[in-house]
Amino acid sequence: MHWYTADLHLNHEAIIRYCDRPFSSVTAMDNQICTAIASMLAVDDDLWIVGDFAFARLEDRPKIAARFSALPGRKHLVVGNHDRPWVRELAWTSRHDIAVVRDDDANFVLCHYPMMTWPMARYGSVQLFGHVHNNWLGSRNAVNVGVDVWNFAPTNRLDILR
Repeated sequence: MHWYTADLHLNHEAIIRYCDRPFSSVTAMDNQICTAIASMLAVDDDLWIVGDFAFARLEDRPKIAARFSALPGRKHLVVGNHDRPWVRELAWTSRHDIAVVRDDDANFVLCHYPMMTWPMARYGSVQLFGHVHNNWLGSRNAVNVGVDVWNFAPTNRLDILR
């Protein structure tokens, strides 16, 4: 099964204030997001992070790497504007600027940034994006999969296509 999420911003204390996230600390936020992922994914699932996995300094790399390693499934990164080079170098199954994912009967085009149009847009593909946090949910056939709009958890094809 494929799961999609964006804008986790692990280790980013200021994002709590910027996006009015309901957490008392960055540790509480990171714990809830990672626990939600771990509770939903199986070891043979695919987790698509559509940008901004972590917002952390190089000295925080061991903590972020440990969080990354503890997440189940095959982990794919669609690079976001806050994914620093060392985050992009984690042991991702794949890394992309834009990805096309065939998920059962759906075609998803993943890009961190919302787009006006995308590959196969006229043929029923759905663009999944992040970047805008809780400022825009999307439009017809473009869906924000960011944690700020999905209760700090990943989502899947069935919920996206509802």
